[in-house]
Amino acid sequence: MNKALILRTLGLVLLCEAVAMLPSLGIAIFLREDAMRAFVISISVIGLIGAALGRIKVHSNVVGYREGFVIATASWLFMAMFGSLPFLLSGAIPSFVNAFFETMSGFTTTGATILSDIEKLPQSILFWRSLTQWLGGMGVIVLTLALIPSLKLAGMKLFRAEIPGPAKSKVLPRVTQTARELYKLYIIFTVLEIVALKIAGLSWFDSFIQTFSTVATGGYSNYNASIGAFANPAVHYIIIFFMLICGMNFALHFHALQGNFRPMWRDPETRLYLSLVVLACILVGANLIAYNGYGLEEAFRMSSFQVVSIITTTGFTTTDFNHWPLLSQGILFVLMFIGGCAGSTSGGIKNVRYLILFKTASRQIAKLIHPKAVIPVRLGREVIPEELVESVQSFFFIYFALLLVSILIIASMGVDLFSAIAAVVATLGNVGPAFGAVGPAYNYDFIPVAGKLLLSLCMLVGRLEIYTVLVVLSVRFWRA
Repeated sequence: MNKALILRTLGLVLLCEAVAMLPSLGIAIFLREDAMRAFVISISVIGLIGAALGRIKVHSNVVGYREGFVIATASWLFMAMFGSLPFLLSGAIPSFVNAFFETMSGFTTTGATILSDIEKLPQSILFWRSLTQWLGGMGVIVLTLALIPSLKLAGMKLFRAEIPGPAKSKVLPRVTQTARELYKLYIIFTVLEIVALKIAGLSWFDSFIQTFSTVATGGYSNYNASIGAFANPAVHYIIIFFMLICGMNFALHFHALQGNFRPMWRDPETRLYLSLVVLACILVGANLIAYNGYGLEEAFRMSSFQVVSIITTTGFTTTDFNHWPLLSQGILFVLMFIGGCAGSTSGGIKNVRYLILFKTASRQIAKLIHPKAVIPVRLGREVIPEELVESVQSFFFIYFALLLVSILIIASMGVDLFSAIAAVVATLGNVGPAFGAVGPAYNYDFIPVAGKLLLSLCMLVGRLEIYTVLVVLSVRFWRA
């Protein structure tokens, strides 16, 4: 294993994190906040460690899959550990475990929080909290590849270890080019939403905070009531739109901006994703009108916002859906298991895996009828390789096995079963707010320390889609 290259890459990742803290330091200086000292120390510590690791001499830039898995997993752990320093040093979150949980939730775009009164935090801390989501949305490794050309030889191994979805595809021949183009798109969406929210009536600061969490499908807001703090339908509709498009495959957006809309129209996953959104919005909206007495526009807006927020694993809320009718709650709970599209900023299992699983089940039924038939699994015009089919089947088994084991562990710590189920589903799926004691009106602070560490691991496993983390935790991996 090329340990020198691993350490050097981790150093470059930390340098990126130190640079990313500078805007928050600028806000603290401008507003003369006490948190200024916390950011100065954090940037200095992270920058020095990053610079020291980044200067390690590397004889080969070639990364195998083992190095790629270690770099991907360790990068996210390092970012969360060192990213928690501003919370700790400023006193905003005095407990390391709580600060680590909050930061891991940010970088993995989960949106689960241990904070009960978000609005009392300094604005520089709130900015950093939301910026962690923006940085994690497109991926820590993708950002590093986009900024540091020297990793070009190692790029695809790192790219495959981090990008969500069962298949990893490039939009351009070189991985560094792909990373830069994806980030350009990401920045375009970010700028467009900031401007749109400002025009809709939000302050520049509020526009930045909500946008960082929207395009990253993360869910952190600077208000205790989340988006419900804005009694402005225009703001709700703008956020719905950007959550929806950021839950789609960014490679398809790239082609669309090049004037080629055909891949998007023909993509089976996009069609399924949009169909589920429309169907869920209609069912939840009708349910709210029938049982909660909502008017047509309010029911449409509330149902659309919450459906899109949950399926994209954003986790924003405009109301406490714990008080919605059971049918609406049930639909939202099911959507937590689905997630957005592969290659998006969304978490969850991803629509394409359900498509492949359904096609595989259909093929199995057909082969029982025609045992000698050779029936490939197809998505649109594309034949899915058998190894990818097996990978998806294994993914579902491991995902739900981890889900069940984690639920039992959390429940054994004294958390009621319903809340334990909701907490694990929400963290493993990177959703954030869920139901019961971890619903929109509550937080995760009541969960024991060991439970928070387990849920933090669930966030990481969910963001890196299980295999990357489990491979590194495997004894066989280190013996190879």
